[in-house]
This record gives sequence, C-alpha cells and structure tokens, in this order.
Amino acid sequence: MDIPKMREEVTELEFESQKPGFWDDNLHASQTMQELNDLNSDLKELDEIRENLNTLNELVGEDGSGELDKEISALDKKIKKFEYKRYLSGKYDKKNAILAIHAGQGGTEAMDWVSMLYRMYMRYAEKKNWDFEVLDQTAGEEAGLKSVTVKVTGKDAYGLLKGEGGTHRLVRQSPFNADKLRQTSFALVEVYPEFEDVDLPDIEIKDDDLEWQFFRASSQGGQNVQKVSSAVRLTHKPTGIVVTAQTERYQEQNRKYALSLLRGKLWAKEQEEQAELKKGIQGEYTPATWGTQIRSYVLHPYKMIKDLRTQIETSDTDSVLDGNLDEFIEAELRLTKT
Repeated sequence: MDIPKMREEVTELEFESQKPGFWDDNLHASQTMQELNDLNSDLKELDEIRENLNTLNELVGEDGSGELDKEISALDKKIKKFEYKRYLSGKYDKKNAILAIHAGQGGTEAMDWVSMLYRMYMRYAEKKNWDFEVLDQTAGEEAGLKSVTVKVTGKDAYGLLKGEGGTHRLVRQSPFNADKLRQTSFALVEVYPEFEDVDLPDIEIKDDDLEWQFFRASSQGGQNVQKVSSAVRLTHKPTGIVVTAQTERYQEQNRKYALSLLRGKLWAKEQEEQAELKKGIQGEYTPATWGTQIRSYVLHPYKMIKDLRTQIETSDTDSVLDGNLDEFIEAELRLTKT
C-alpha cells in the first residue's frame, strides 16, 4: 500500500471538508467524510502493524514461552488483511454497487433460482454490515423473481462484488414438478458502480434523449399501498436502454435512482465496446453476459459449488447459499490481479 499517497489523500480530504459550503451537498459531504474516516482507520492499523512488528523483532530469541508464536500468528492475520486490500485498488472499487439478477432459461425454476441468489447476496451484505435496498423487482408468475435490482451501500461494495457478474448455473431436483426431475437453471448477475454526475464526465445524458414514464408501483398492500404514480420507467432513446425504479413512495427519489441506474448501464455498455481494445490488459472489463458462465451450483445428485475461473470448489453448498462467499470472491480478486 502506498502510505505516503494515502497521507496526501487525507490532507486533501481534510482541506476539502473545511471549505465553506461543504455540507450544502449532504450526500457528497457524507461520502467524503466516510472516505476520510476509512483512510484514517487504515493508516492507524498500518501504524499499529509497524509498531507490533518492531516489538516482535526485539523479542525474537528472548521469549521461550511460546507467546511469541501466538503474537506472530496474530500479526500475520493483520498483514494478510492489508495484502487483501491491495486487490481493491480499482478506480471505482470503493463505490457502492448496483446489483441486478435476471432469470434465464428454466421457467419457474429459473425464477426461483433468482430469489435464491437474491437471498445469498443479501446474507453476504449482512455479514459485511452493508445496506441492501431493493430498487426494482418483478415477481415470477408462480414463484420466485423474474428480475431484481438492488443498491448495495458499504465500504468496497463494488470492488468485492464486481467479480460476481456473469451467468450462475443451478442443477438440482426440481421442487416444481411431481416427478422431482433433475433441472438445470440459469440466472444472469450484473454488477456496476453507483455513479454520480461528476464520476462520468465523458458520458453525457441529454434531457432530449430521455423518455420518462410514471406508473403506480407494485405493493404488498396495507398502509403502504401506492396512491400515486410514483414508480419510474426511463428510456434512453439513443441506446434503447430501459431502467425502472419503484423503491420509494416519492417520484423524485425514484427519478434519481433511475438516472443512477442509467449511468451504470451506459458505463457498462461503454466498457463492453472497449473490451476488444483492452484485450490482454490486466483488469479489463468482462461483460456480464449469458456467455460468461462463472459458477456452477450442483445440489443433485451430489453437492458441489465450483467457480469456473478460479477452480475454487466446495461441497458445503448450504454455507455458500447462506452468503459465505469470501473464499470465492477473494480467489477471483487475486486472479484478476496476477
């Protein structure tokens, strides 16, 4: 880690936070302060590691109780934590993430698979103490979800989740037919950063290129039944990209969410168009398409989850589907940085 550069960034952020009107844009100010706090926390831990290492060097050869080995082991874990952070050095890795899951081939089975993946990522977010907010979802006719889009808010959310983009394949006995036949289902996961206007100066979104539609958001009933057309459908006419947002009861908030979703889609499209030019370059963007199968989840006739990129596999399928994804995510991060 570039410690001098980190200290420079702290100085710059502290200077920015002291400018008049800093808190006029509450969202930007909050994000800046979060970034400043994260940097200070990292620097503090790095200073502690350096002090611990110096102390241990002085103790080598003097301690015969075995305590030294325990201290070394504890310090080794701290150092590996920061070695892992080296993999999260991408331009947008610290940003919040937009994650979308879509049902593929498999009918009702595939829609149930979407709901299983949705739960898996929600549990992963809970373990990371991230916020997990549904921006849009379409329920399946019989079960599950046709698609769901969520905003994941937390430290390094995009950096950790970006490798999950691609096709996820499920093999199991179908619970939706009497014969319990073996069924193969597919779901597509898309992940991109949550962008603000200032993040993408090269991507211009013109008002004339936007077509807005407003409709009544779906509801579970009760007191929260939508009384007005607060849900938003936004079409970007030059590309044909369509996004929807219906998480809030307020139309203006859904408009903001829709624009954020559109920025991410336009960025992903731009990255896809440049993929051929970047071919062979470390860290290139890989489009999350149906042709990019990344992981296979087999629940019958045996239990095995295998990542097709890193070759990491486990028979503890229940644990992974309950959100314990660290082994898979860390292996993928190492792969893309080697």
